[in-house]
Parts: sequence; structure tokens; C-alpha cells
Amino acid sequence: MTDLYQSQRAMRHMRRAAMQRGVVAILDVGTSKIACLVLRFDGIEDERDQDGVGPMAGQSSFRVIGAATTRSRGVRFGEIAVMNETERAIRTAVQAAQKMANVRVDHVIACFSGAEPRSYGLAGEWELQDSVVTEQDVARVLAACDVPDFGDGREILHAQPVNFALDHRSGLGDPRGQIGNRLACDLHMLSVDASVVQNLLYCIKRCDLELAGIASSAYVSGISSLVEDEQELGAACVDMGGGATGISIFMKKHMIYADSVRMGGDHVSSDISKGLQVPLVVAERIKTKHGGVHATGMDDREMIEMGGDSGDWEKDRRQISRTELIGIMRPRVEEILEEVRARLDAAGFDSLPSQQIVLTGGASQIPGLDGLASRILGQRVRMGRPLRVQGLPQAATGPAFSSAVGLCLFAAHPQDEWWDFDIPTERYPARSLKRAFRWFKDNW
Repeated sequence: MTDLYQSQRAMRHMRRAAMQRGVVAILDVGTSKIACLVLRFDGIEDERDQDGVGPMAGQSSFRVIGAATTRSRGVRFGEIAVMNETERAIRTAVQAAQKMANVRVDHVIACFSGAEPRSYGLAGEWELQDSVVTEQDVARVLAACDVPDFGDGREILHAQPVNFALDHRSGLGDPRGQIGNRLACDLHMLSVDASVVQNLLYCIKRCDLELAGIASSAYVSGISSLVEDEQELGAACVDMGGGATGISIFMKKHMIYADSVRMGGDHVSSDISKGLQVPLVVAERIKTKHGGVHATGMDDREMIEMGGDSGDWEKDRRQISRTELIGIMRPRVEEILEEVRARLDAAGFDSLPSQQIVLTGGASQIPGLDGLASRILGQRVRMGRPLRVQGLPQAATGPAFSSAVGLCLFAAHPQDEWWDFDIPTERYPARSLKRAFRWFKDNW
């Protein structure tokens, strides 16, 4: 499949071409749902006054003109398990969004969770030939970052410069045009399991669509759920999905760490299904309608009718107390949060100046979860919702759509696009860096 899609740079050109045509689709391939949003990149100025909702920062360049969701099929742990089922689900969502938007969409930008992401911190230095920093100098210092051996069967999904230093001045966002002698760069690199990405590429290709960009769900959820102060001072976004829980840490408005826990809301539903011996559909309904993680004295008296259509009248009319339901749900939710805590500790989250943690995603809507999370993860926990973007229907404004809305913002203003320079091929500093040069030239 790699010959169909040689590099991220090819996707960038396709994304740019799709934006010039004016229409691009956003596809969030999740374990519990597949969401599709259709964005239009023209004619915003004419309709802005009529809408009554002014554009927020960075969102004035597009408008959502179509939205659709469907139940996800064939996806487990955020990874495609049954190709045909997933293809049908993607087709259903895209066709419904196209019908609402009344346009045909050829290019999609997709995001996914899972794929066992691993974060790497890279550093590079470059002696300036001239005293003024040029684009070529920035390109050279990016290429001077020595790419580690991240293993066979893995691919780079994101590679973002998070900090530049010129001589003894650090914390520079854009060093171009500044005067100094030695330029240094810190780079965050995220690698994922290559086979998962290839399956997604192949599935989208089978749906007669062209992939114009790809991103990690944890990253784009952080873009949409964290406010500017949290992205600047340092915060973690925990995106609790159906099959996987994504973790991303932001600092100085850049993602500096990402990870994933292979558990989510579907595991809670599965526990209810096994514990109460009811079908998964019934377990999901009971969890959504009556679920929680804190039992009170009232919950002993609140009886929940199981329902069902097995044909056995006695079995279908069973009742349980809400306390029993909470007793099944709470241990699994605690296990997920403790795994998240372990990943945050391994990443050194305690050393950040701000300890803010934002919970988002569909599974974060369990009542009382924020109180339980503040005890396990730390005191500063809040529930996150995605930013409002123009034209987004009310049904798509909940935490479950954080990654879809974040992908809209990523499509309009990709963070790495700014550093999409041609890497100079002369003056290789060392043999070990030839691979880094070649990799950056191919990918960015």
C-alpha cells in the first residue's frame, strides 16, 4: 500500500488542492461510531452575519455544511478488524453527509485511535553560515535531528518542532529572520503501527475516496478540547473513546507526548453484559440511561428494569438496583483511569507547571466520572467539550465529537505545515544523518 501513498507530503498537496476546490470531508473512524463532517472553505464571509454566531479564533476559514454518524462496525481497539464491515460503515456515513451537504466529496482527512503510538523527543543543532536565520537553516536543523531506530513495522505519523533555541535564547516559536550563531531544535515524533495505517488507507481507497491527510485522535482531541491557556501552560487531554483511550500532553501550544490505553467505554458495556447476562445492546442502553460510578443510599431503592426480547417473560422482566449496576461499572472505570495515571507518570506529567487534565470523548459522559478522576489522576480535572465551529449541528457538539471537530481545525491550520520546507541535500554532517535527511525529505 505504501506505493499508493508514498509520503505525507503528497497528502499535503492533495489537501491543499481539495481546499482550493472548496470542499473536503473529515472522517473520524472510531470503535463505537464513524463520524463524517463535510467542510466548505469558501463563501464564509457572506453568511457570517446571518448566522448570529461569530467565528472563533482560527475557525473563520471553513464552515460545516454536512454531518452524519453511523454505528461503527468491524473496528476493535480503534483498529480495523473486519475490512468489509468498516468499508460499509464508512460509505454509509460519507453518503449521508454528502446528501446533507448536497455536494460530492472526493478527498477525506481521517483520524484514528489505537495503533500503539509511541512518542520520541529528538534534538538537533546547526551552526549558521550567515548570522541571520533563513528557511534553509530551519530545514537543516530539522534534518539534523537524529531519528532513533523506532523498529520495523512502524511508521511516523507526526513530527513536529516544539521549540527552537538561538544561541542561549530558548522558547522561540519562529526563529526565521533572527540573528545568532547556533540554532537548536527540539522535535516531537510520534510513531504508530504501520499495518494499522495501511489498513485504514486501503479501506478508504476501497470507498472510492482519496486520503488527503491523517492524524492521531489523541492529538486532534487535544486541539479542540483544550483552551489556549491550557495548551500554553501544559495540560493533558484524555480522550475516552469506545475501544481505546487516547492521552496527549500539550505544552507551549505543541503536543509533546501521546499514548493510548487499549480500553474504553465498550469494555464497561461488555462488563455489564457479562455481569447481568444481557445482550450488548441492552447493556449499552442501561449504561447510558442509568450508569454512574458513585453509589448513594437512594440507589439501593432505585430499581432498573432490564428489558430484552429473549422470549422468556421472567428473564426479560428482571430488575436490579442501580447500586448493583454501579458495582459492575466502577472497577472497570477505575482500571482505565489508573492505566492513564501510569502513562502520565511515565511521561513526567508531574513536572509540568500546570497539572490540568481534561476528560473528553464519548465514554467521559458517565455521571460522576469527573469526581472519581480527580481522586485517581489529581485534583485539577475538568470535563472538556469541543470548541464551537461554524455550521456544526447541535447533535455533534458533545464530547464524543472532540476528535472530529479537532480534525476540522487541523485540516484548516495544520501545525507542521508551516515547516514544510525542502530539505537541502548538500553538506551531510555524518553518515548516521543521511537516513534522517532522506526521511524528512520523503515525509515532510
